[in-house]
Amino acid sequence: METETALAALAALSHPTRLDAFRLLVRHEPDGLSTGALVEASGLSQSTFSTHLAVLAKAGLVVSEKRGRQQIQRAGIDTLRALMTFLAKDCCQGRAELCEPLLAELTTCC
Repeated sequence: METETALAALAALSHPTRLDAFRLLVRHEPDGLSTGALVEASGLSQSTFSTHLAVLAKAGLVVSEKRGRQQIQRAGIDTLRALMTFLAKDCCQGRAELCEPLLAELTTCC
């Protein structure tokens, strides 16, 4: 992942509404949620939420697919994985002992 791509993803996640929406989508993988369900969960108007959704999509954190008459939103897991890897590799600088506690926590969280 390039630095600019990581910055775009981090910026997209830096807003509470977008972070909440993304976390909700991650919890609903691999099925995703309809746009309407996301709007309802956010408590915002359709137009306001669509702006937030567009920011997440532009950063690759949300992928939209049409299923029948509904637009289903899914978390961009590949982008999340790339971002997490980018951050861990950069912060650990090849020193595995720095990231071992993080890896241990990730394997016990789910």
